[in-house]
Amino acid sequence: MRDNKKEKYFKMVYDNIENYGFHNTYVMEEIGFTPFGYSTGISKNFRIPELFISGLPNGLTNTLINNYAERYKFKEVPLNQKIDDLIDRFPVYFVEIKNELLHEYALTSFKFYENSEFKYLQLIFPDLNGFFPGEPEYDYDQMILSV
Repeated sequence: MRDNKKEKYFKMVYDNIENYGFHNTYVMEEIGFTPFGYSTGISKNFRIPELFISGLPNGLTNTLINNYAERYKFKEVPLNQKIDDLIDRFPVYFVEIKNELLHEYALTSFKFYENSEFKYLQLIFPDLNGFFPGEPEYDYDQMILSV
């Protein structure tokens, strides 16, 4: 990305964080590449971990991040337990991710936070038949980064 484009992009990111508390980044699907999205600014402004989502379309990813921020800001986020009402389409759960697993993905967040402490969670969702990763029948292209 050229310097002028980078400057415009990061101005938009910082403006969104200032105006809305966070910014969502989405990276589109390509052949052989799973799409993903993530938040930047939620940790700083709402005192909860940032959120990473892999394998869902842009609009749904943004809705889930927005719902997460609104529901859990300044509260404890439940980990490793199914949540049935973050969205009306399917249950989800959150798992912790080590930041070093996101260095290639959440570039905007690493630039924003620089040397500050921040954490990430990954939102895990079921396949089209309602099975979650780790269940034998699970069949979906969701990149799982948790350890």
